[in-house]
Amino acid sequence: MTETLTSPTTRSSVAPPVLGGLGLFTVLLGAALPLIDFFIVNVALPTIGRDLHASEAVLELVVAGYGVSYAVLLVLGGRLGDLFGRREFFLGGMAAFGLTSLACGLAPSAWTLVAARVAQGAAAAAMLPQVLATIQSATEGPRRAKAMGLYGATAGLSMVAGQILGGVLVAADIAGTGWRSVFLVNVPVVVVGLFLAARAVPETRSQRPEPVDGPGTVLLAVSLLTLLVPLTEGRAAGWPLWTWPALAAFPFAAWAFYAVERRADRQGRTPLVPPSLFALTSLRRGLVMVVPFSIGFSGFMFVIAVALQRGAGLGPVSAGLALAPMAVVFFAVSLCGPRLVARYGTRVVTAGGLIQAVGVALIALAALRSWPDLGVLELLPGAAVAGAGQALQLPVLFRIILSEVPPNRAGVGGGVMITTQQSGLALGVATLGSLFLALAPGWGMRDALVTTLLVQLAGVALTTTLSLRLPRAIS
Repeated sequence: MTETLTSPTTRSSVAPPVLGGLGLFTVLLGAALPLIDFFIVNVALPTIGRDLHASEAVLELVVAGYGVSYAVLLVLGGRLGDLFGRREFFLGGMAAFGLTSLACGLAPSAWTLVAARVAQGAAAAAMLPQVLATIQSATEGPRRAKAMGLYGATAGLSMVAGQILGGVLVAADIAGTGWRSVFLVNVPVVVVGLFLAARAVPETRSQRPEPVDGPGTVLLAVSLLTLLVPLTEGRAAGWPLWTWPALAAFPFAAWAFYAVERRADRQGRTPLVPPSLFALTSLRRGLVMVVPFSIGFSGFMFVIAVALQRGAGLGPVSAGLALAPMAVVFFAVSLCGPRLVARYGTRVVTAGGLIQAVGVALIALAALRSWPDLGVLELLPGAAVAGAGQALQLPVLFRIILSEVPPNRAGVGGGVMITTQQSGLALGVATLGSLFLALAPGWGMRDALVTTLLVQLAGVALTTTLSLRLPRAIS
């Protein structure tokens, strides 16, 4: 009798999956790889161009091909992880990332490299959404807050460290591999990651699996492609005729995507990006902030790399190390984020915006005073202050955006957030990067750099103002 009464309780109280310390380290390693690879190529492009005899337009595709395929497939990757199991998709995505990195490192021609980069972006899109979804589903309370803080710290540090690592690897020319080492270095890291993931990452999936939304997937892809491809490739290609119809088609494709998703939601079907998700105030307002923040972040990273190498005459290592103070301070301050948020709420983000504005202004002032002798010492105050300000924004924003997303939609929520961030990163290079490169021939590198930094400063002012509308507390 006792057995009969207790067995249902035993079956219904199966312990939920728990992400331990080693598992968290492993998924954060998986989160770092795609972000590092978005930026690691920046300082390697001149060497790739010489070695593979690639034009500037083809080199742009090496960057854009990865970023666009990554952004287009992220939400789908999150949905598939919810449906089939996040651990399995994380393992598969990481294995594919290692194989495509090997293909990039062995590419015999520029167009082969472009194709391998597109495939590498698709692999990243399968892997990365599972990181956030696993954290959301296998942690709770203070452990989740700490894990999200570490995710934000990892994301920000990876974006800066990628550029530094790229410069070091190209200059080191390990075993004569030159630029190829920036891709080949991923292979042993992936092997270690797969071993750890098989042992330490728990399986999670949505309790109510939702089928893939075919029309929504296609329309989201068309929307992002018509925006990102012409903006990222247009300048290098000389703004050919096809770029203008593509840009003109973007608002129509975006409207069609929204209409299809809203109709599916109202009919009780499961859209790729449920419009009801945007009823969550924290998610909606957080995403609005992520766009200008990401545009400014990636635009700055691209512009400073070009200015320091082509204008100030620094080598790839020196240009990368000039940002080391930003990386170190970002990581240190981001670790304090959870405690600061617990005490001051989301006003930490506002304070971070104000601090970042001071840092960007100091970098602009250093460029005005010291050009062309602009190096680590001249950039140190501004880079350190800007890094502290960014660290008080990005990790907290990630936590805010996902704070109210239910666990069964964790993959979709994470995919939407990373897609927004990735699109912003691509737009940053396309907008601020294009502005800088357009001004440099006529105005000179120094004035073009300062002007671009002032435009970024306006973007920081926008994010700081928007932060005042964030919910005061994080659930």
